[in-house]
Amino acid sequence: MKSTTRRYTLLGLGLAVVFVSMTAIDAQELTWAEKMFEKLSHDFGVVARGSDVSYRFKITNIYKPTLRIASVRTTCGCSAAKPSKNTLASLEVAYVDVTMDTRLFIRRKDSHLIVTFEKPHEAEVQIPVTVYIRTDVVLDPGSVNFGAVDQKVGGQRKIGVAYAGRDDWKIKEIRNNNKHLDAMVVETDRGGGNVHYDLLVTLKPSVPVGEFRELLLLITDDPNSPQVPVLVEARVETDVTVTPDVVSLGVLVIGRPKTVNVVVQGKIPFTIDNVECGSDSGDFKVQLPTKARLVHVLPLTITPPNKLGTFRDEFSVTITGRAEPVKFKVYGKVSDHAP
Repeated sequence: MKSTTRRYTLLGLGLAVVFVSMTAIDAQELTWAEKMFEKLSHDFGVVARGSDVSYRFKITNIYKPTLRIASVRTTCGCSAAKPSKNTLASLEVAYVDVTMDTRLFIRRKDSHLIVTFEKPHEAEVQIPVTVYIRTDVVLDPGSVNFGAVDQKVGGQRKIGVAYAGRDDWKIKEIRNNNKHLDAMVVETDRGGGNVHYDLLVTLKPSVPVGEFRELLLLITDDPNSPQVPVLVEARVETDVTVTPDVVSLGVLVIGRPKTVNVVVQGKIPFTIDNVECGSDSGDFKVQLPTKARLVHVLPLTITPPNKLGTFRDEFSVTITGRAEPVKFKVYGKVSDHAP
């Protein structure tokens, strides 16, 4: 009987070891997934009711295998999430935009962003997100959104800021750390416990091409919640754009060429004179189109250098009649064998 008991004990210990090992593997898988996120939590702080509240979580595939996002969801109806893409090659970057509903919900709201991966391994990452939606300050509309703006043009937008509580509430200053923005407030009404301002925001012609996102802080005399954040967004476009402006080549094998498509699009038909590489670190070939079009698809073939490690380069596309070339970047990882 003693020997039998001992066998059961050993068997139990064996099962315990297997269970601990599997638990350790699961924890390890969760860790590899978490490592790809630039940030694993976010607190929006105190925001005005009706304001557009969003945050962009950055994900970088730091591994060789291709990454596949199975699903993105949130645990509260007060929030929503959307990925910029579901498949990431090695070293490629994606974003998950999380937005909070400040119109239907008020006061403190807690949620979790849940990102589930199915490749290269199954894993789930949960990211806590929180916000406090105040009821006494309302923005209308909820953000300063310029939409599409032509390069070197800029623009101006106006939103309303309404306060309900006391007659002497004031916006003392605007905290603006972006040199491409100017902002000012103009008081439009005061009385009966209500105060109204117009917030005027100017986007300067100096703003660079690409997605523009910035937060302005309205500093008030409220001792408990002195700051009111206001989101400013714009999409600054040139007459000619390159998509993607950063091309992910994934894993490159020494001596083996790889072809990717680069799309060059204009607002009027145009022709391409030349495509040049910023360095001689690798060989490339591209077939130039001969006709003027609104959209050109350039098959770009790159043979990586005989050097292991990260490969980065910049290309310039010369457009007929355009003073400056448009540029795009490429990056990848050079290996001596296929993944």
